[in-house]
Amino acid sequence: MNGPWDVVIAGAGPAGLAAALYTGRARLSTAVLERGMPGGQILLTDWVENYPGFPSGVAPFELMQGFRKQAETFGAGIVLDEALSIATSATGFILKGHSGEYEARSVIVATGSAYRRLGVEGEERLTGRGVSYCAVCDGAFFAGRDIAVVGGGDNALKEALFLTKFAKTLTLIHRRATFRGERIYQERVAANDKIRIRYDTIVCGVMGETKVEAISLIDLKSGATSSLPVAGLFVSIGTRPQTDFVKGFLELNEWGQIKVGRDTQTSVPGIFAAGDVCDACPKQIATAVGSGVHAALSVQEYLARQPAADS
Repeated sequence: MNGPWDVVIAGAGPAGLAAALYTGRARLSTAVLERGMPGGQILLTDWVENYPGFPSGVAPFELMQGFRKQAETFGAGIVLDEALSIATSATGFILKGHSGEYEARSVIVATGSAYRRLGVEGEERLTGRGVSYCAVCDGAFFAGRDIAVVGGGDNALKEALFLTKFAKTLTLIHRRATFRGERIYQERVAANDKIRIRYDTIVCGVMGETKVEAISLIDLKSGATSSLPVAGLFVSIGTRPQTDFVKGFLELNEWGQIKVGRDTQTSVPGIFAAGDVCDACPKQIATAVGSGVHAALSVQEYLARQPAADS
């Protein structure tokens, strides 16, 4: 068994790494569990232009490498493993992963969220064969092709704009009559000659044998169905919190997010949550960082009230 650690942080996105920086600086022994490359979903975007301190923007990988190095400088250890379950122990908590068990006096859950799927015929079968959830990862494969994007929030609008660098034409499909994204992105979409907008429309199927050839659409106002020939479909309809490993242990809201108090503490004393995984954090890098810092400060206060760990 690994530990006992003063704090184990599940997730190495902006929230988790910010928390690790602060707990490390507080001289708390800190382990950060991450199943993939540290950085979180920010690594799936092409450019960050709204994080303070970078007037011209910054590459996500560069930004998150800075986060990681700074946390490690102050003693936080990044462990390549995924938290699969959590339980109480005599000294606090035990997190089980693929590679072992991690004992902790306190825990910060910062596991973020994952992409939501449409759940329509052909989507799963053709994922990776024209259906994508990451414009930055796959956009270049569709140079000179007709593609579609589904969604109406900030991320959908940003992905649509990014994809016009490659696509011949792009159809932006939204189930409502207006977009939900920031006005600046709506204006950029409206001004882009490559983008065609289909409001009040849903995708009801993805067609193709070995690759995407077309998508089936339903006009929600008229009920009319149609087929749109495309080589690629990018789904950008939001995310779901990664809370499977705490279900039944922590209190969640109706969307599966972890409920937290003003001090970021969850329903179980000693366990805190930060970033997209909790119910009190807008989906932005800066707010994720802020909530991670808040959780780390709350951990310090919590541990200061607990009996000292055995040396």
